[in-house]
Amino acid sequence: MVFKAIMNGLIKAKAMPQISPTERQALEAGTVWIDGQVFSGKPDFAKMFSEPYAKLNKRERDFIDGPVKNLCDMVDSYELARTRIVPKQAIDYMKSQGFFSFLIPQSYGGQEFSVNAISTIMAMLSAHSPLLSTFVVIPNSLGAAELLKHYGKQSQKDHYLPRLASGEYLPCFGLTEPTAGSDAASILARGVLFKNAEGKLQIKLNFRKRYITLAPVANLISLAFKLQDPDNLLGKGSDVGITVALVHRGTPGLEMGKHHQPIGDAFYNGPIVGKDVVIDADEIIGGVECAGQGWRMLMEQLAGGRAVSLPAGAVGGVRAAAAAAGAYARVRQQFGMPIAEMEGIQEKLAEIAAMAYLAEGARVYAVSALDNDEQPPVVSAVWKAYLTELSRVQATNAMDVMAGAGVMQGPNNIIGRGYCSAPVAITVEGANIMTRSLITFGQGAVRCHPYAFKIANALEANDLPTFSSALKGWIGHMVVNTGRLIGLTATRGYLASVPKIDGVTPYLRKLAWTSSRYAYLTDMALLTVGGKLKARQQLTGHFADALGWQLLAISTVRRYVAEGEQREDLPLVQYACEYALEKIQKAFESIYANFGKNPLGLWMRTVGYLGLRLNPLVGSTRDRLVPVVAKTITKSGAQMDRIAGDLYLPKVNLAELDNDEVLANTTGVKRLLAAFEAVQAAEGVQRKIMAARRAKQLEKGSVQELADAALAKGIITADDKKLLDRANRISLEAIMVDEFTPQEFFGDDSITYAPGFDSANLPNVPHGAVAQPVERLKVVNS
Repeated sequence: MVFKAIMNGLIKAKAMPQISPTERQALEAGTVWIDGQVFSGKPDFAKMFSEPYAKLNKRERDFIDGPVKNLCDMVDSYELARTRIVPKQAIDYMKSQGFFSFLIPQSYGGQEFSVNAISTIMAMLSAHSPLLSTFVVIPNSLGAAELLKHYGKQSQKDHYLPRLASGEYLPCFGLTEPTAGSDAASILARGVLFKNAEGKLQIKLNFRKRYITLAPVANLISLAFKLQDPDNLLGKGSDVGITVALVHRGTPGLEMGKHHQPIGDAFYNGPIVGKDVVIDADEIIGGVECAGQGWRMLMEQLAGGRAVSLPAGAVGGVRAAAAAAGAYARVRQQFGMPIAEMEGIQEKLAEIAAMAYLAEGARVYAVSALDNDEQPPVVSAVWKAYLTELSRVQATNAMDVMAGAGVMQGPNNIIGRGYCSAPVAITVEGANIMTRSLITFGQGAVRCHPYAFKIANALEANDLPTFSSALKGWIGHMVVNTGRLIGLTATRGYLASVPKIDGVTPYLRKLAWTSSRYAYLTDMALLTVGGKLKARQQLTGHFADALGWQLLAISTVRRYVAEGEQREDLPLVQYACEYALEKIQKAFESIYANFGKNPLGLWMRTVGYLGLRLNPLVGSTRDRLVPVVAKTITKSGAQMDRIAGDLYLPKVNLAELDNDEVLANTTGVKRLLAAFEAVQAAEGVQRKIMAARRAKQLEKGSVQELADAALAKGIITADDKKLLDRANRISLEAIMVDEFTPQEFFGDDSITYAPGFDSANLPNVPHGAVAQPVERLKVVNS
């Protein structure tokens, strides 16, 4: 009787968040993974670290080292961004090498790669050229091939999959509309089912889609719409529901080919409009039997899919930031030293390096789960939102380090276009604001909690036995976890049972502590805020932050363990964990400060908040790690290779750059990498000269100024002098930014000065003449 009264009271009060049909399909899609461990309050790190960790097989490795790198070699990323035209040679190469078929089984002519391989390739191509990468990302993510593989009729698979694999069909996915973005379930696209004169089932479509990547060039659309059946021809009622069908380019009434112009590196994206477009009902993916199942299909595939393409692009962006900023900081000199030795620069470099390590750990950990048949929608949402935001932050840090070299555009600028493009990933597949404030904790609190979903289902079904059992379990869970939290708080996590990993165990104890607190706060939110959680988006956003950074910290340690606990990487792990714990601490403080206007909220805002500040997760100790972490990306070697990962970097031959003409025609990243190698090769020579200067064997001056005297006195050899001269010469070229004539700048051969100015009024320049470039000044290293 007691449980019956409680259940009736909760139903009447709408104490649990209300679940709509579309939300239920999203909640029931996929699986609970390590997110469930965090919500449990007692994460089993040993179990997490024993799960499979993805590695590329030989066929995948050969494809990346061969066709993928060859594709990057044949496309100049700056020229591609300038012209916005993908060369036919590149398109033909992608078709011939199977770049559109990574998801497709080999029996249909596809590559059938692992998710890890697909993600690795996407990360490499996205960092090289966003425009080029979209031709690979879109066919190999949510869309025709994936939906057909999982839901298509055999006849559909037999027809479409081989043609998608060969590139005969280039697909796009039509979901977003002017009035339906993150709220994709509210699409207005309509399809009306009818029988034509021959008695064949057909659908008349009317829709307006926008932001559709590859739409201007695609010839096959996976179109999402709401299907109506006014004559109940399918026996499913008049409102059948969201459906996905294939629509071919050239179908009467279909308008496509116009372009949007995305910020940063342009890529092919545009609208699709349909007016009275008629297709056969057989074009519904899965046939008429799957009419109305479109939302379920999308949620099931997005459950894991959000962890693939956009996170891969984000990881590629962070890698690029690390490689560019680290090399530039070592080459660029100010105040007589490489700027990499300045503490202010080191702060930025350290964050970039550690976040590159963290991001790659998160990427591989997630795709390992997907390859192991997990489909975690909450973790997938976290990866999409937090890795794309992390990439944007690190692009800004890299811009700060490179300063004017990142601001001035042109082929020599290797970071600016990525910085400008960062907002794109933030907005697609659900804007990050909505993913953070609605999806992450909104789904997580119900789906990943040990008992909340069971209780919500029992309340909806008025199922007293299930409700009673789940409520008893929940009460026991809260009692045990509250006791655990008290013990962990008193000992600052020391009582937690965690794996012993030298230098990392203290962070695992802290993460066990944060998990217990997170589980406690989730219980309190469900009990006191309950059905109003959807409206408390500031609060749920802070919960999302705490969850996201716990998962990212766990991923960092997972990578360290999987790679054999390489000691030189330990500072990266420690920095990343402390960075994450700082974010978690801030999120907890915000949760306590904004919990609610109730007795519990009052206690949290006062006593609880004070205790949280007096006993924080981590102190201000991360600065001690900055110098050593910053150096991980300012020197070549195996560690730098691990941080940069599978980033496309052109091969450098320093000897060929001794030719002035070759050096002058080498731009962008290759020139910077050459300078990076040349400077490191000359470090020993610089140390000899500096030591002689300190010993007063040489007069005061810069290293380059003293080089001739050092050679004359036998302090350095002739070969040493050549190394020093080469480093100085290539470094000078590497730090130069691009210069454009008025004709190049305005794109008009008739213009000699900016329109509106009279060249006769400009001093020291003959009327009608073009100003000559100022001779480059010699850069002197010291």
